[in-house]
Amino acid sequence: MLLGVFRLAIVALEVIALIGNFRYVLGFRTFATANFFSYFTIQSAFLAVITLAIAAGFALTAPRDPAWLGILRTCVTVYVVLSGIVFAIIVAESSSHGYRVDVPWSDTLLHFVVPALAVIAWSVDSVLGVNPPVPWSTVGWVLPFPFGWLIYTLIRGADVGWYPYFFLDEAQVGSVLGVVVACAIVLAIFLALTASFVAINRWLWRRARDRRARPKRSPDPTAARVGSPALRR
Repeated sequence: MLLGVFRLAIVALEVIALIGNFRYVLGFRTFATANFFSYFTIQSAFLAVITLAIAAGFALTAPRDPAWLGILRTCVTVYVVLSGIVFAIIVAESSSHGYRVDVPWSDTLLHFVVPALAVIAWSVDSVLGVNPPVPWSTVGWVLPFPFGWLIYTLIRGADVGWYPYFFLDEAQVGSVLGVVVACAIVLAIFLALTASFVAINRWLWRRARDRRARPKRSPDPTAARVGSPALRR
């Protein structure tokens, strides 16, 4: 029950962050709706809303989540966490590229607060060990969405002359090779982060299983008799 409510709370916070961020960027003269929805952060946030809403439904109505939901939640958690990491790097590196990146409250929610809460929600599942363990195949399942997004972004960027992240723009990184290297690094981080999540989940799940399998100690009747007033007399 509480787990379902917690998941719904994250959904509500993510929706608030998305609405707030959309309202914030409306104030820019260069704002374009298509550009806003082309950010990986925004798309992964929508995925998080859908996934956590489904997960909340299962937590409130079923004894455990289905195995496929564990895979999906792990992938989406990786997406939002990596979005936060990339955003933090962009903010830190923006001055060296000749521009400033402001961080309004909506970006703070989107890139830092919600990812942290998503990790907590994901970790609680792992610690409780009620749901099936996340399989190693999740490491492969994490890639289709980023690959699809990358192909879409590169094709659209070449057409409209705009990229959501500077490391995808050949003009900003200096060469096609620079873009390829940046993409390879990000994809490698996807794989490494997902593998870490799966390993942690399976380790915590085994610990939870062992705790449940450990027999409970029953009171020793002999010790009780020895300590009784009648025997002491």
